[in-house]
Amino acid sequence: MAKILFIGDIMGKGGRKVLSEVLPQWKEKYSPDVVIVNVENMAHGKGVTPNTIESIASLNIDCYTSGNHVFDKEELAKECFEKYNNLIRPSNIASTYPGHGYYRFAKKGQQYLTINLHGTVFLEKEFGGTITNPFLALDKLLIEQGQKGDIIIVDLHADATSEKVAFGLYADGRVTGVFGTHTHVPTADARVLPGGTAYITDAGMTGPRDGVIGVKKENVLAKFLDPDSKFKNEVMEEGVMMINGVLIETSVDGKAVKIEKLYQEI
Repeated sequence: MAKILFIGDIMGKGGRKVLSEVLPQWKEKYSPDVVIVNVENMAHGKGVTPNTIESIASLNIDCYTSGNHVFDKEELAKECFEKYNNLIRPSNIASTYPGHGYYRFAKKGQQYLTINLHGTVFLEKEFGGTITNPFLALDKLLIEQGQKGDIIIVDLHADATSEKVAFGLYADGRVTGVFGTHTHVPTADARVLPGGTAYITDAGMTGPRDGVIGVKKENVLAKFLDPDSKFKNEVMEEGVMMINGVLIETSVDGKAVKIEKLYQEI
């Protein structure tokens, strides 16, 4: 049996702060064997940098997943992918992008394979329009990288709930967990699917609770009230910070037997 803790999109400085404070508490309370964290929004809401990854390095996270914003700070992101082989980006984008879309590691004799994929609905133009079908990309990865006895976790970074739900059902029985990211609002559908795959449409974000999916509320409201105004994508850095995650447990055959939604504020 194994326990895997997955934490949703880390948003800016506040997200890093609450992660650094709460993750050690969750480790002590739940004793996860593996911790996986989505970091695509970690550097001021857009991208990753060596400094931001270094700021959470002491937390001993096993794998960093990402999404469409991971290359927003292009040169710094490239440096991150060169330095951290446990930082992955969506697999189903052009191979010209730095890094890989999966990461394999072993702990206590158990092999783990973490896969990062990107949805296409409403996001067709991301990564220069190079995103390919995530369903078929999963098939290919399982054939090329999957091994007998693997615990396989998929971070599907996608916008449409329908695409995420369909993907979860498509992957059911072939992977251990499918966790949706990107929309930042946690969903209430955490469950173990019939084939033994733990699933949630969106794990939720980690960062400012009282912004609009992490951004200063006044900036977002200004855009909604006046569509012609220029939107300022500024991360909210004050107030209550929240952390969202899911904890799953597996049986000896690598199938999920339990999924639990976790949430805490500071």
